[in-house]
Amino acid sequence: MEKLIDLESVKLILKERLKPKRYLHSIGVSNTSVRLAKLYGVCEKKAEIAGILHDYARNLSHDELSQYINEFKIATDEVIDTQVDLAHGLIGAELVKNKFNIEDEDILNAIRYHTTGRKHMSKLEKIIYLADYIEPNRKAAEVEKIRSIALYDLNKAVLMALDNCIKYVIKKGLLLHNNSILARNSLILERISVKT
Repeated sequence: MEKLIDLESVKLILKERLKPKRYLHSIGVSNTSVRLAKLYGVCEKKAEIAGILHDYARNLSHDELSQYINEFKIATDEVIDTQVDLAHGLIGAELVKNKFNIEDEDILNAIRYHTTGRKHMSKLEKIIYLADYIEPNRKAAEVEKIRSIALYDLNKAVLMALDNCIKYVIKKGLLLHNNSILARNSLILERISVKT
């Protein structure tokens, strides 16, 4: 298990680092992650840590994000090169690894891929991705339905959240990251194999 992390100290650091709305979102994601972890047999402490820290790099400027991409030698692609904000999870994982001595790869991957998802996500990765979408401060029309499905079918809820995110990206005319497509296809294949 991860070394003990003083979550109250983490919250104080986040309060200084993040904009107030983003801080409240992070608290909401953490609380939602713990509830989902209880439902799906995932370590609640890991969910709490990944949830509270998932947006650690969210308020960095484009220049800062680019600087950290170089500093941490993060492999990018044309989508991230064009929409550098998508790198905040990748950068955030490296920053919290160093700042809080987090070595648990499941926690770090949950932070890394909370924006795009990825193929073969762990349960914790799915929980953080979903909690980011359904936490109580989110008010989009479709969120209520996904919140209720999240109580009994994690994969279906994650798939619905992914579908909505993909539609949003298309509607905005932005580039769609390949990890989101791979995550969606992986979840569909998982659902098919469970049925057969």
